[in-house]
Amino acid sequence: MLRVGLSGGIGSGKSTVAGRLAEHGAVVIDSDRLAREVVEPGSEALRDIEAAFGSSVLNADGSLNRAALAERVFGSGDDRDRQTLNAITHPRIAARTAELIAAAPEDAIIVHDVPLLVENGLAPAYHLVVIVDADVEQRVKRLVGRGLDEQDARNRMAKQATEEQRRAVADVWLDNSGTPDLVLAEVDALWADRLVPYEANVRLRRYAGGPPKVVPYDETWPLQAERIAKRISLAAGGRHVEHIGSTSIPGLAAKDVLDFQLGVTSMEEAESLADALAEAGFPSLGYGEDAVRFGDPALWGKRLHAGCDPKRRVNLHVRVQDGPAWTWAIRFRDWLRVDAAAREEYEALKLELSARFTGDTDGFAYGDAKEPFMEAAVERMNAFYSSYKDGQTS
Repeated sequence: MLRVGLSGGIGSGKSTVAGRLAEHGAVVIDSDRLAREVVEPGSEALRDIEAAFGSSVLNADGSLNRAALAERVFGSGDDRDRQTLNAITHPRIAARTAELIAAAPEDAIIVHDVPLLVENGLAPAYHLVVIVDADVEQRVKRLVGRGLDEQDARNRMAKQATEEQRRAVADVWLDNSGTPDLVLAEVDALWADRLVPYEANVRLRRYAGGPPKVVPYDETWPLQAERIAKRISLAAGGRHVEHIGSTSIPGLAAKDVLDFQLGVTSMEEAESLADALAEAGFPSLGYGEDAVRFGDPALWGKRLHAGCDPKRRVNLHVRVQDGPAWTWAIRFRDWLRVDAAAREEYEALKLELSARFTGDTDGFAYGDAKEPFMEAAVERMNAFYSSYKDGQTS
């Protein structure tokens, strides 16, 4: 089962995207529809709304007057009203959502259409987040065309997440400013090329592989890593996650694979997290050992996991936090972040080896060829840190 979070600002066209995904076979859970269900006449939620906002938000037949409630919540300028409404409806919507997910088939692609996904910090709970966007004035025009007052439309938009906040959580960004056929073509490609194979990988606990080549540094890697680190941490019960490896070093050419390490207290604890990480899209590849750089060789063991997303390669090293392997990964990263000469030397080596080992599907030959540089790095790092600290304190 794959969980996809779908969101976007009001008027962006989420329903267009959700409808197309439903046509392809996705199980779409519409939070707006559930929000209407939980406040139907006679419901406990409707009684709570009346108690909080008064009978003026009800129609003569006792049903919810949505326009009156919206005016109260979005037009008052008092954010406490919105918080009160959310406290009444959100727990009930969440409970109904859980019921629908539990009833879905094992191989389902769940698309959860959540208008406030960003605002409520829900992104890490999904395997993938899709954001639908459109030009602000285009969104206003659409909302006015549906009967909203222009100022009301702008008031609602102002209370939602900013574009920057949405981009921070978006694994997929769909621009719906143009004609529907344009965004629908993107949705079709997303379904076939990413969602279907991603779901199969998660269900079968199969990682996304392939021999990526070394590419120029990508300025989006840190933001991508931040999103994925939050998913890993949530799946692992809030444990500490570090972005490591070449993609964590600004300006360094690297294989387009995001490496992380997850901190545990022991390998037994690491093993206990295997199922949760697999369900989150990071299945286990088993137990392994890092090349020993210093200290007790017995402390260099790890559990290795990898990501299922066919469009975003991820390696996850589960290590004892603050153990020698954990410390080495951070020190090596931080050394290359600071030492420009070493960084340039390492980049030249990586580019040369990437060109030499083009058929190295498992990466072993490439890794072995880097070993002389890595072995020499311990002494070089120590010398650099010593001189660097001396320079900082002199």
